[in-house]
Amino acid sequence: MPDALGPVLERLWRAIEDRRGADPATSYTAKLFARGNAKIAQKFGEEAVEAVIEGAQGDRAALTRESADVLYHLLVLWAATGISPADVAAELARREGTSGIAEKKARGPGPQARK
Repeated sequence: MPDALGPVLERLWRAIEDRRGADPATSYTAKLFARGNAKIAQKFGEEAVEAVIEGAQGDRAALTRESADVLYHLLVLWAATGISPADVAAELARREGTSGIAEKKARGPGPQARK
C-alpha cells in the first residue's frame, strides 16, 4: 500500500491542532472544539454512517469523499480527547502479528455484554 496518506494525515493533524484556539466564527474545526466532545463524537458517527451507506451502495467516489470526512472527524475527536496519532500507532503496533480473532477474544466481552 502506498504511503500517500501519511504526509497528508500529518498535515491535517497539524492543521487541526493549530485551529484548536481559532475563532469558531471563521473555523469549522474551532467550532467543533467549542461545541465539545459529545458533538464531535456525534459528527464522527454521522460521517461513519454515511461512509457505511456509500460502501454498501458501491459508490466509490462518494465513499472516497465520506472516508475523508470520517478521517477528519476522527482526528478532531482524538485531539479533543487527548489522543495523539502516536497513541493509536502504538496500539496498532502492539496488535501487529496477532490474529484479529485472538485480539478480539483477549479484549473480553464488549460494552453491551458488560451492562
